[in-house]
Amino acid sequence: MNTLQSKKILLIISGGIAAYKSLELIRLLKKAGAGVRCILTQGGAKFITPLSVSALSGEQTHTDLWSLKDETEMGHIRLSRESDLIVVAPASASFIAKMAFGLADDLGTAALLAADKPVLVAPAMNHMMWNHPATQENIGTLMRRGVKTAGPCAGDMACGETGIGRMAEPEEILTSIRAHFERAKKLSGLRALVTSGPTFEPIDPVRFIGNRSSGKQGHAIAAALASCGADVTLVSGPTALPDPASVKTIHVETADEMISACRAAAPADIAICAAAVADWKPAQTQKKKIKKDKNAPPTLTLTENPDILSALAQPGPRRPRLVIGFAAETENILESAHAKRMKKKCDWIVANNVGTKEKIFGSDGNHVHLITASGQMEWRGSKKDIADRLVLEIMDHFKNLKLSEAAE
Repeated sequence: MNTLQSKKILLIISGGIAAYKSLELIRLLKKAGAGVRCILTQGGAKFITPLSVSALSGEQTHTDLWSLKDETEMGHIRLSRESDLIVVAPASASFIAKMAFGLADDLGTAALLAADKPVLVAPAMNHMMWNHPATQENIGTLMRRGVKTAGPCAGDMACGETGIGRMAEPEEILTSIRAHFERAKKLSGLRALVTSGPTFEPIDPVRFIGNRSSGKQGHAIAAALASCGADVTLVSGPTALPDPASVKTIHVETADEMISACRAAAPADIAICAAAVADWKPAQTQKKKIKKDKNAPPTLTLTENPDILSALAQPGPRRPRLVIGFAAETENILESAHAKRMKKKCDWIVANNVGTKEKIFGSDGNHVHLITASGQMEWRGSKKDIADRLVLEIMDHFKNLKLSEAAE
């Protein structure tokens, strides 16, 4: 079934060199059977023309909030209300800021403020602009309001610099648009358990053993599952992230606390272990701060932490129907991930290389391989994009299970 057939998309094209990619996005949407209306902002019109947009969309290109004809019919309201999804591509830093602050000083922002439909943005800007605290706070505000994102991606930029900020390719944005329509309520009735973030294993009241995990990937997966209708419990180690909307979040610190929370959350249909659990913990935690000894550093005796992924994947009546693990490796990525999947007895493994020049821990981007019993896939994009792709695979898995059960 073509999920985009007869869907109405309102595409808002803001200023930026990536505006030229919006023309290809229009073509792909039309080819997929969607109807596309476009708002071209004043900044967007510096890079592409209304004529080129109209030629591809087959519709009038709207540019002016003060159009007498359009606004006599309350055009900014009509455009948003008659759409099934509003897409902003490219979404510049300035346009994202306007959205976050609720400004309505042009047709694009006015249409968004008057909208009662879901919104997806494809950010595009210099990597320093993307990483600026103001932009991160603005995009965080939008995401908390339910705005979805596609990208940005890492790569070379028009300014000659390299980093995260490139607008996702039109094909990737199309995938996110498809995902929006395909996933709505597709996982209703299913319970999902997701672990995220690091664990902190205390040495004394001040020090701990931990790792660099930010929790961004696990939190994105939990949010993506919830947006598909799943009943999601997120067990999170210490992170600086807000709790995802529509998700029950349990905060823990140690691996022992995490496995206890996971067991309490059972039974579940889906378990995704995205947390970077510390492999070891101090055999004994000191009740007082260990003082510095000028003669010699203290000896730290370690003991193994519980293996949460392995525990959840063990056969039994409470085993989730789908157990997915993560493998953060620095060498022999695929070989190590295949071996881990067999050893842990999980169904799928998501492997990524955290030892390359690509910064994975703490970043917004990821490069992973999904390994299953039937093969593997390679994905590159934002952690939000990776989460969406993984959830699409989960939906296909349970769809096939239903078909198999029906055949029996």
